[in-house]
Amino acid sequence: MVHVYNCHPYSSQQIVQVEKEPGLVCCGGGALFVVATGGCKVEAYSVVQEGCPLICRFATMGAVRNIQHSKIGDYLVTIEEKNSATYLRAYTNWRYQAEEKARVGVRLLGHLLRGASVRGGVQMEIIEIPLSERPVAVACCSVTGDLLVGCENTLVLFTLRRQNQQSLNQSQQIVQSTWPNAQQSSSQSQGQPSSSNQTVSILDFERSVILHLPIIKPKQVSLCAGYVAVRTELEVLVLKLEASTESQTLDESVDTTDPTEDQTDFLVLSIHQELLGDRAKDCDIPVSIEKTGLEDRGQYALTYVLFRRFSPDYFQGCSEDETHLHSLQLYPLFTSNQSAALDEPACVFCFFSLPTAGYLYTLKGGVELLSAYQYPEKVLEAVLTDHLLHVITRNALQCFTVRLAAVAARIEDPYIDTTMKACPPSNLDVCALRMQLFIGLRSVCVYRSHVILLSTADAETPEETERNAQRRGLELKEHNMLTGIFLAVGIDPATTPALESLLSRPFLARKWALSSSKGISATGQGWNIYVVDTVSPLNLYQEMVEYSQRYAETNPQAQSLRHLLSEAHLLLRASSLQTPEHVQDSEDYLVVSLQREGPAERRTAAQMDTRELEEALRQNCAQLGDCFSRGSQKDCHLALPYYRMSGLPVTEVIARNRPLPCSPHSYGPGFLFYLKHYLLEETEQTLSQEAADEVIDIFSQSEPSQLVSVCASPSMTNISPARTLRILQNLEDTAGVSVPLTITMATMMLLMDDLLQYTQLMERHAEMLLVYGFIEEPRILVHGGGGGQHTHIRPTALTRQLAKSHPGLMVAGMVALHENNKVQLEQADQIFTELGCENCLQVDFWEAMLMASSQDAVIQELLFRLASVYIDRLSNTLTEMYCEPTHKLPRRKPLKSADDLINSCSHYGALYPWLTVLSPVHTTSFQHQEALQKLQSLLCGPSLSVDSVVPLLERLSEETLWGFSLHLLCATRRGKYGSSIEKLLDRCPQAIIAYANHQLQDKNMVLWWKKLLPELCNRTRASADNSILLAALKETLVVVAMETSPAEFLELIPDDGTASYFLPYLLTCSQRHLLA
Repeated sequence: MVHVYNCHPYSSQQIVQVEKEPGLVCCGGGALFVVATGGCKVEAYSVVQEGCPLICRFATMGAVRNIQHSKIGDYLVTIEEKNSATYLRAYTNWRYQAEEKARVGVRLLGHLLRGASVRGGVQMEIIEIPLSERPVAVACCSVTGDLLVGCENTLVLFTLRRQNQQSLNQSQQIVQSTWPNAQQSSSQSQGQPSSSNQTVSILDFERSVILHLPIIKPKQVSLCAGYVAVRTELEVLVLKLEASTESQTLDESVDTTDPTEDQTDFLVLSIHQELLGDRAKDCDIPVSIEKTGLEDRGQYALTYVLFRRFSPDYFQGCSEDETHLHSLQLYPLFTSNQSAALDEPACVFCFFSLPTAGYLYTLKGGVELLSAYQYPEKVLEAVLTDHLLHVITRNALQCFTVRLAAVAARIEDPYIDTTMKACPPSNLDVCALRMQLFIGLRSVCVYRSHVILLSTADAETPEETERNAQRRGLELKEHNMLTGIFLAVGIDPATTPALESLLSRPFLARKWALSSSKGISATGQGWNIYVVDTVSPLNLYQEMVEYSQRYAETNPQAQSLRHLLSEAHLLLRASSLQTPEHVQDSEDYLVVSLQREGPAERRTAAQMDTRELEEALRQNCAQLGDCFSRGSQKDCHLALPYYRMSGLPVTEVIARNRPLPCSPHSYGPGFLFYLKHYLLEETEQTLSQEAADEVIDIFSQSEPSQLVSVCASPSMTNISPARTLRILQNLEDTAGVSVPLTITMATMMLLMDDLLQYTQLMERHAEMLLVYGFIEEPRILVHGGGGGQHTHIRPTALTRQLAKSHPGLMVAGMVALHENNKVQLEQADQIFTELGCENCLQVDFWEAMLMASSQDAVIQELLFRLASVYIDRLSNTLTEMYCEPTHKLPRRKPLKSADDLINSCSHYGALYPWLTVLSPVHTTSFQHQEALQKLQSLLCGPSLSVDSVVPLLERLSEETLWGFSLHLLCATRRGKYGSSIEKLLDRCPQAIIAYANHQLQDKNMVLWWKKLLPELCNRTRASADNSILLAALKETLVVVAMETSPAEFLELIPDDGTASYFLPYLLTCSQRHLLA
């Protein structure tokens, strides 16, 4: 579908004053090239200056039948005829012919001029490019400057080379480049040299590769960044030529004969086909590669990209002449973060047209049909640009919108099509803008914002008269032949009106169809060359916005309004993709020389244009946001990214979506979608009380079920609690009681300082149900938890109150939020820090987390933190309070005692029996004793890594028994039993048996007689009256007698020992051995 809008894309026009009737025109490099009828002279006019003055004129060596300009290298290439022969020539340095008396050099491809011809400095050169076949079409690559020539059954690629010749005797230095990956810089100097000994940059071409197409005859070719397109009368084929390590040779099995040679007596009907991407190789057009470049070191690989074949609808009265393709074009597009001199284009598009329809495809990143243009009348020629598609009919110039920017924007910005950014789709219906009427248009070409038209308002030429006479003769012969066929099978067409009508239509086969391409008219009664200037994209955008107001006033939800604003958005997108480097082609030195402003002024002007463009884009996004906010449920989500891109504050968005007083109070789904997302975001922007109350009213009318989430938003902290409470009570009356709703109502009571009602509401539900309510709406407790680990997080008023009155509920809620991935551990620490409870409630939270968490990394982190806190409490007796001295909370006991943790948490182990001997209960304060037991329990547990705690224990002295117990516990956990036995016998021998009974078991049992027994014997020998050591020795002998054999026991008795003392134990050992 093609929409039609009465917008004016053209601003002004001027007529180029040419002396002779023009036959061919082309443009590029700020110049318009006109070939006069007869075709042996080229005139160049400036299209960037008022009045289009003449730049230069020069003669050609033959009658020009085709002419093209290359942006890279600033050269012209022509197909010329002379003496019934066809030639291909390139004209370089043509700008030096301004005086029309300058010297001209003529040379063959690859042969540089020497001697006196270069002593005078740079001069225009004519390069003869020999070909084995007659050239029929030519194209230049706008990215690399390479040249593609279409011949009868081949395509020949020439790579552009540059040589810097510094002296007459210097040998040729050809810059190495492998096409198509190495792109020629577009910033080569084109200025005139100041002296003859200056370095001269000479252009040359190298025949790089030949593509053989044996069964088709090219009519038009195009080349862009490695993509090769060829058009016949009814077919378009796009190939991708890339460097490769494997060569492709001609397939000998391919039949290269012309299939029409043996089909003289047959009617050929082509079949419509469209093959995209990998399927294009299934077309019936074989292509083979013949490499000809002498200096190429790589091979080339060929990939089929696109194939399209059209079939004339004969039964609708269409002939092949009316179905002939034209205007083949490959178009590159760079994004704003690319350099046109260094990077490949982000997008490459392919356009071609029938007289009644045009087709635009994107080639990179997947082949896809973007747009199909349906023309209101027969189109003669079309040209694609960044912003518009310009087409001409016999009597009008018309333009259509394009979707290039929609494709490029998605390549440039990965956030397109998310909740952050949006862009109209690339398959959006195209629209036609207001046309400009002319008489007898023949051709069109475009340079930037200048559309050049050639009109010839003459009568039918003699060639056309002869051609039409020949056609009528062929149609009569064809009608008689087909009538004879039907009569031969017994059917009289005259008796069947439908059959007679069918035979009256032309069935010209391709072989019989005469070419519709017209040469340069020999006669003419009137002609003109127009330079039509298009309006700037910003001005066209403003007109589209004004035009859209008509739809907005009558039907704000009209599809046409949304479509027109989307067109305006793509227009601005296309302009934003163009950096100053792309807007000002550096090779157009003529344009640069005509600008009087310096670089600073041009930079300032470009910055102002950029600011205006950005402001227009924000304005357009706001208008699109308005459209989608009131639109259908299908596209309502697009209101969010467009409003975000507009930069409007939420209060402005609310104001733009207020229902009119005369209309029913309803809000669009897109606006509600935007508002919900805004309130769900953790933003620092806080709404005023008036705006917050309006938001409450909006949701109470539209989506009452969202009121709890709305009230919990950090942006809504300024709401009126009394007014909101009444609305929430009405919601409870209609929807019923729910835990999050009750908590929200209690929060409103808290904000009103009604602690009694607050307490009553909180006591409605059990604590576990309240915790579930916190999980359902986490922002009741914390603000800022949804933005990741490093997002600033802060407690709510309810959290502060719970820390005072219900610390257990507050800790349980934070643990539940962490376990349900609502907050991170570091964020929870921020909450307790802001509450001033980092030494009390925070430790309780860590202990509760240790019981609830199943993540190993979190468990290890918590174990280390808790061990550090316990050690800190033990080492600093002056700060044994659980809260900071400046905090208003009273000192209190922890939520979980050491016994509670040992009984409920597997990471806290039961205290070893010998620890009670070293640190008896009630010998220190309660807080000290709790910290000591918790630390000892962690060290006795299975999870804490002792090695990580040892450096921290250096802060604790071993002078006290409780401090000694911690060091001894760590040494024991690390397997240092021998040194631990010695230290324990030195400091507290009464605990040695308890220690040995617990620690010296299983594989450590041998330490009873290898370490403990010798130590006790030595110590009792030195202190015979020590009853503790003697008792320990007796207990040890009992264990040794039970675990060893009599012989082993005898070996253990000291040489100076009294036999009577050890005899009872030896007897016990022997009896046990006999029983065993």
